[in-house]
Amino acid sequence: MSAATCDQGLTPLQQLLIPAMFLSMTGHRVELAEVTPIGAAEFAAGMARRNRIFRERVVQTMLLAALVVRPLPEATGKQLREFADALGVDDDMIEVAQRYAEGAVDLAAVDFTRNGYLGNTDTLRLDALHTEGLDNSWSAVTDDAGLAGRWAQLWELPVGTLGRGVADFYRDRGFVTPGLPGSAPPLLAQHDWVHVLAGYGTTLENEIEVFAFMARANDDPRAFSLLAMVISLFETGYLRAGAGLFEADAGHLSTAGMATRLGDAMRRGALTEGSHDFLDLDWFFLADRPITVVRTEIGLVPKDGIAIAAGSAGPWQPGGITPYQLNSSKNAAAAEGREYLPWQPDPTRD
Repeated sequence: MSAATCDQGLTPLQQLLIPAMFLSMTGHRVELAEVTPIGAAEFAAGMARRNRIFRERVVQTMLLAALVVRPLPEATGKQLREFADALGVDDDMIEVAQRYAEGAVDLAAVDFTRNGYLGNTDTLRLDALHTEGLDNSWSAVTDDAGLAGRWAQLWELPVGTLGRGVADFYRDRGFVTPGLPGSAPPLLAQHDWVHVLAGYGTTLENEIEVFAFMARANDDPRAFSLLAMVISLFETGYLRAGAGLFEADAGHLSTAGMATRLGDAMRRGALTEGSHDFLDLDWFFLADRPITVVRTEIGLVPKDGIAIAAGSAGPWQPGGITPYQLNSSKNAAAAEGREYLPWQPDPTRD
């Protein structure tokens, strides 16, 4: 609270988000009215016995609580830096927050592009994407027959496998698979597997959940930039575009129940066994495995009941698809001359 607060105190969204995160991540309820402000030096002294990764996660919690505010006061940007320095932690997103606070939104967008995690196009990542010649991490690939064929083979897998689930996921929304004209960037398509694996639909609220899940499932602290990106797109609108396809559409974290849903997604990611960089994973290696088996192997825990009650929906549950996507599916079937199969709720696949 002391790091992320603004001159007028915490915003209504911060007052929802901070307790929700702490309840999901620690199991303890926090009453904000009972919390005493603390300075950076005193807080750092209290964290002295904690290791670096713990302190990094604490700073990221402060950052997340601040990044939901627009306009972000310059004083808050300075507070974040002060707390991070006292804790001996440096996170690229602190500079982004300070750019936001200064009103330098375009420079902040450049900082996202430069970020070591988002800018990584090394050989291993290219191997996982099964394509070549990416100009940057988020480049689209629209004329790769080999890549398109690999995605088309998912239709041949049995129902219940992860790969077939992803194929159905694309068909039901009229999405174009990588390698074909009009498709999303291969790197962004990686996260579509997470939608199916973790049981999140495809509304913008669901996108926030998916990226929160991915950011905490990865032990590399730089993955936090993924969550910072979608918050900047789908809550504050600080970023006009991101991930090669997404465009800003603000206010979605502020909708009812979303603070709880975000906290639960972070919890589920943190509780997976091991570290998972889902954007750098060769999903086709797992495509023929039953979804239930893959979930068990990574130790994926179910959603908390409070998140479900708050509206967290899976790809085949009511609330897990948009009217636009339903219409796109119908139009895609007509364009391809095939029978249109309407989307149907199917809890067994979620």
